[in-house]
Amino acid sequence: MVGNSVLVATVIMLALSFWVSGECKFLIPYKPLLIHQYWAYITVYWLALFLNIFAMSYLFTRKLFLKETGQKLAHLEKQLRTDSSVSEELSGRIED
Repeated sequence: MVGNSVLVATVIMLALSFWVSGECKFLIPYKPLLIHQYWAYITVYWLALFLNIFAMSYLFTRKLFLKETGQKLAHLEKQLRTDSSVSEELSGRIED
């Protein structure tokens, strides 16, 4: 799940980078000056943006893929604790 969120955040950041570079073509002559003076601010901004996008995609995937997980696990545990469970080996592990 974390890997999927990193992938989504990376794809969104790449798309944003290409879009911003296309929109800011008028800054090309000043590129060395901007990078030299403001590289730390740009890096911190992009890192904060990446972390926010990562957190948003992680939260979205947790909500989407782990819906009602507690209820499903409680139902599974209830089945395993009964005598007529699907797997006797798993029931034995729970009793230990």
